[in-house]
Amino acid sequence: MTNWVAPKIMGVVNTTPDSFSDGGQFLELEQALAHAKLLVSQGATIIDVGGESTRPGAERVTLAQEQARVVPVIKAIKAELDVEVSVDTMNSETAKLAVLAGADYVNDVSGGLADRAMFSSIAGLGCKYILGHWRGHSNVMDQLTGYQDIAKDVVAELSEQVAVAVAAGIDRSRIVVDPGLGFAKNIEENWELVARLDELKNLGLPILVGASRKRFLAAALDEENPAGVTNGRRDVATAVLTALLLQRGLWGVRVHNVELTADTIAIVKKLKESL
Repeated sequence: MTNWVAPKIMGVVNTTPDSFSDGGQFLELEQALAHAKLLVSQGATIIDVGGESTRPGAERVTLAQEQARVVPVIKAIKAELDVEVSVDTMNSETAKLAVLAGADYVNDVSGGLADRAMFSSIAGLGCKYILGHWRGHSNVMDQLTGYQDIAKDVVAELSEQVAVAVAAGIDRSRIVVDPGLGFAKNIEENWELVARLDELKNLGLPILVGASRKRFLAAALDEENPAGVTNGRRDVATAVLTALLLQRGLWGVRVHNVELTADTIAIVKKLKESL
């Protein structure tokens, strides 16, 4: 099998003090840039820079705080590295400043729902737009679970937002969709959605999956105490799930451990070439 295309690897650089797995590690510009360089050397094709934590229960930050965190880092990465950059933001003003600073993608986990000006802002910028499935902010999303049919509902809700985005002037060729694993979905719902991820292909758009280190993976390893599962174990679980999901033809995977992900993709690629 020679027509298989390896997914893009989106490496995470969180410039936040409170992200769930790496908060506080890359607050300074030098730290963030050094980590981006490491991720690129390990195989990252996109660096995703975020300035606001979206973990369950996280507090919102001001636009000024978010922009002060992400814009200098994006400028530095684009100045020193030959790599695409995305900005992880739900705010249209931050998205615009990030793209002007060099970002190639806006990674909006809210899919345009958090800021109604997002689509109109993105329309004229020319960047790619990653539209995530979302139902509410981190402080309320755990109360917004409950689906008639998780896969069909996610596809329908994503489809609705894609239609709104296109109507606002964002060409479909610029849109990538993300099923929003962990966002307004309980552990069982996450697993059912992962198992039925093929149904997202009905949207006819590239698919990005961000399962890295998330609680539903940890719960499979330790149901009684998922919070106690180390990042190392979560990274292995992420790599195993990535290997399985690569059968689905993903456009990209968003991960914290790029080296392990690149190794996983290399093994899957070799196996496919041998079929």
